[in-house]
Amino acid sequence: MLVLYRETCDVLHKSFTDFADFPAPGDLLILNNSKVIPARLFATKPDTGGNAELLLLEELTTNEWWCMLKPGKRLREGAQIQLLDRQKQPVPINGEILGKNLEGHGRIRFSGTPNILENLGDLGETPLPPYINRESGLTDSDPERYQTVFAHPPGSVAAPTAGLHFTPRILGSLRTRGVNIAEVTLHVGLGTFAPVKADTVEDHEMHHERYEMSADTARAINETKAAGHKVFAIGTTTVRVLETIGQNLDGERIPEERHSGKTNIFIYPPAEFRIVDHLLTNFHLPESTLLMLISAFAAPGQLGGREIIMNAYRQAIEERYRFFSYGDAMLIL
Repeated sequence: MLVLYRETCDVLHKSFTDFADFPAPGDLLILNNSKVIPARLFATKPDTGGNAELLLLEELTTNEWWCMLKPGKRLREGAQIQLLDRQKQPVPINGEILGKNLEGHGRIRFSGTPNILENLGDLGETPLPPYINRESGLTDSDPERYQTVFAHPPGSVAAPTAGLHFTPRILGSLRTRGVNIAEVTLHVGLGTFAPVKADTVEDHEMHHERYEMSADTARAINETKAAGHKVFAIGTTTVRVLETIGQNLDGERIPEERHSGKTNIFIYPPAEFRIVDHLLTNFHLPESTLLMLISAFAAPGQLGGREIIMNAYRQAIEERYRFFSYGDAMLIL
């Protein structure tokens, strides 16, 4: 784990087992508890016998989803598909492509099941990131390894990877030391990982992702801040939930009620942060919104955060840190 002190730009190299040494008693850790669903589905076109793949992206309503399609150009509006199980055998669940957006994603209505989410355990595969390219493909351990130990409400198509570092033992150690733990939910979709392709940062549009924060978590944040303690966000997805709520605050306190909705918040320098004091994250891809978010966090309200992060990344490369989803962690204090 690389530890970056923002004010001095000092860097430490630690094991993640040392993480519990950094939050003080009374500080608050906030986790994203969203559970990764087996969102990669296989199908066939009954009229031609051709094969197809779907990646569930966003649930619009029960049995209606935005999906990535493969082969996208051959799956046109009005096309019918029949789903297959993991052995590539047909099942009595069908889909109809109701329309497509400018990115080529299909709006699909499923039939033959009360709720397609209930069938994913039998049909779907864990959608690992595309840069994990194994000859053997998905392994038996991936569905468990690509899931946090505190995952609960299903809905993400990618793991909130900063949370993958935590074990029940580490969480127990934090609680024993007097560190409080709360949760939010952000169902990770394409918006979190889609690269920035616009010529200017301001022109990039984020996809909407569903989020929720309970009244108990809002109360825990208020109590932490009032007592002069710090809020640690575990992962950039947690930051996006908290700062979505923070940007709408009229005062210092969060209304102690359930907060939910969709967010397309895009955080980049020189953003300010209303709620998050410290951040645990992984090492991110170039030209990603995630890299821009941590650059903003490295120097809130300023434009110099990118150089701070790039210097830390250079040291991480020299020390042979692992990057991306199954990689190492970075704690920004």
